[in-house]
Amino acid sequence: MAGGVKWIIANWKSNKTISEALAWIDFVGPKLSKRENLKVVVCPPFTDIEEVKKAVLVGNYPILVGAQDLSPFDDGPYTGEESARILSELVDLVILGHSERRQNFGETDQAVAEKVVQAKQFNINPLVCVQTENPPLPEGVKLVAYEPVFAVGTGNPDTPDNAGSVASAIKGKYTGDITVLYGGSVTQENAKAFLQQENLSGLLVGKASLDPGEFVKIVEIAYG
Repeated sequence: MAGGVKWIIANWKSNKTISEALAWIDFVGPKLSKRENLKVVVCPPFTDIEEVKKAVLVGNYPILVGAQDLSPFDDGPYTGEESARILSELVDLVILGHSERRQNFGETDQAVAEKVVQAKQFNINPLVCVQTENPPLPEGVKLVAYEPVFAVGTGNPDTPDNAGSVASAIKGKYTGDITVLYGGSVTQENAKAFLQQENLSGLLVGKASLDPGEFVKIVEIAYG
C-alpha cells in the first residue's frame, strides 16, 4: 500500500449508548499500540463523543475522536445542529458527505463544501466521502474516502483492485497530496487486500467497527 500515514476509522453511525461506547473503548484501547505511521479514529454518535473523549484521555490510548457530521453554519439559531466551533473542543476529524447522509437527508455537494469550510476554520480534519472516481472535491480537502453506494452496509464490497484504481484516478485529478481510504463492507477478512493497494492509505469501517474484537483485528492487520 501507499507509504506514509495509514488511517483506520470506525464509523459507528447511529449505534451505541454511552455505556456501550465506554465498554468498546475499555476493550479496544488497551490492545492498541502507538504507531507514528497509523492513526486510529473512532467516530461515535454526538451523544457519546464527550464521554468517549474523556475515556481516551484517561486511558492515554492512541485513539483520535471524530464526529460523523457537523453544521454548515456558525453558532446561532440552528436547532438540532452541532457547530464546528463547539465540536472542535472534542474532535480532531469529521466525516462529511457520507452516502447515507446524501441518500437519507438530501445532502448536496454544496452543503458538503460549506461544512468543509466550517471544519477547516476550527482545525477539524474533514474526511470527505465520495462515490465515484470523478468527485467534486471541495477546496483544501486532503483526506478522502471512496465508498461506492452498492457496498455500504450491504456485505458486498468493491474489489480491492477497482478501489485502488478509483483511488489512483482521484489522486490524478487533484493536485496536492490527497490521501484516499476505502469504505464499504470492510471486514477483517478483506481488510488486508484493500490495505495492500498502492493508492489506498486506510479504511473507513462501518458495521464491523461496532464489534470491538473485529475492529482490533482490523487495526492489527494495518500494523503489518
